[in-house]
Amino acid sequence: MAEAAAAMGATSVTAAGAVFEGVAIDSRAVRGGELFFALPGERTDGHRYVRSALAAGAAAAVVERSTEAPAESVLIQVPDTFQALHDLTRAVRKQVPERLVAITGSAGKTTTKELLAAMLKRRFRVAKSPGNLNNLYGFPLALLNIPDDTEWMVAEMGMSTPGELREISRLGRPEVAMLLNVRPAHLEFFGTLDAIAEAKAEILDGLQPGGIIVANANDRQVCRVVLRHLETTASREVPCRVVWFGYPATVEPPVPQIETEADGAPPTRPTLDASVHEVEPLRGKRPGSRFRMRLGSRDVAVKLPLIGSHNIANALAAAACAFALGVDVKDIAAVLGDVRPVAGRGEVHKLKLGATLVDDSYNSNPEAAISALEGVAALSGKRRWAVLGEMRELGPETERFHREVGGQAAEAGYSPIAGVGEEAKALVAGAKAGGAAAKWFKDAAAAAKWAVGQVTEGDVVLVKGSRGVALEEVVSALRQKDADEAGGKA
Repeated sequence: MAEAAAAMGATSVTAAGAVFEGVAIDSRAVRGGELFFALPGERTDGHRYVRSALAAGAAAAVVERSTEAPAESVLIQVPDTFQALHDLTRAVRKQVPERLVAITGSAGKTTTKELLAAMLKRRFRVAKSPGNLNNLYGFPLALLNIPDDTEWMVAEMGMSTPGELREISRLGRPEVAMLLNVRPAHLEFFGTLDAIAEAKAEILDGLQPGGIIVANANDRQVCRVVLRHLETTASREVPCRVVWFGYPATVEPPVPQIETEADGAPPTRPTLDASVHEVEPLRGKRPGSRFRMRLGSRDVAVKLPLIGSHNIANALAAAACAFALGVDVKDIAAVLGDVRPVAGRGEVHKLKLGATLVDDSYNSNPEAAISALEGVAALSGKRRWAVLGEMRELGPETERFHREVGGQAAEAGYSPIAGVGEEAKALVAGAKAGGAAAKWFKDAAAAAKWAVGQVTEGDVVLVKGSRGVALEEVVSALRQKDADEAGGKA
């Protein structure tokens, strides 16, 4: 405890000899032995929960001021608890983990993280950031709670404002930085794809000398910022290495990037270190894709039970990184063949009433929506329809993006199409213009009532929307109807 207190610049410590295992910033998450940080917030103040955290078994509490606590409690007072959390993270990172992979991108971070962690486990002791703990609060929590013997940590790093990712990367000091893609997912706050790309590029600021960059060669914005980084760091004594992944120059990705005026001309496509070839649908109980993957000079057949071309890109990114870190291609293919979708990210439910429900409700942006529509369209069924929630944080081009997605859904044969949320009115208009039956709903609850009356035997149903639309309510309603009908038949 004394070492931790010193790292945090403590002004007083009531019992420096105590020890702790892990950290917590929510008293409800305390399981025993943690260091509880009393962080101030807009809605509440962690100091109000110090007593609860200690009663639940926290080894000590980090506070900014005198706080009521049980007798003999260990309190570490610091000038700023948020800063102290970061100071402790920097100190621990010098010892644990041995090495770290940081992943950023507008989409696919969690799926890529899960795939890469499973691949690296074939050779190393691996930890990963749980859920989407990827901001200036979540990343320190994730790192400070991993086992002491971790050889590789696989961590997401996200951002919502300029400068945030730079701070996170400097906390993590990764040996490997992965840039998956730059999409119009934060245009409301950044204005252009160029600005989003600049914010994503901040992950390179913390990359250790001689580190590895794993980058998407099919994404023009990723190419731009990575090539610029190579140019500006060329004089360094220990330069970084880039591992490029993507579709070959002779093959265009099946779902092209949605353009904005800020894109500019694409740079020359780099030579690929990892690529996919001969892609075709994988049908059956676990639908997805089959393809050949080339990693360096090695070539391997892959069956990927995840729907959509975006998941092929996620799989390739993870494989490119794992191969660069020494994992054998056979182990990589085995992991991909055994993967299961992350909850709400392309889960396929075979309903007892004879319909197929694809739950991709966790989040959405224009390209992710089009990729999901393309992937689900490959599934066989009598009728294909969708519940599509509004896509948020798209800025002034929100209406155009929604119209395009609605039109793409109609073109892919989805009908009827439900649009959910205020911005989805344009999606419904685009779907109708494309010839599909379409209906608008104010919220997920209204859409759920409609959906349970729609589903019949032989249907293929896609549910996708931004996190804030809460379309998991539609998924739950459809699955509940299925369970009720199955119970009635029994």
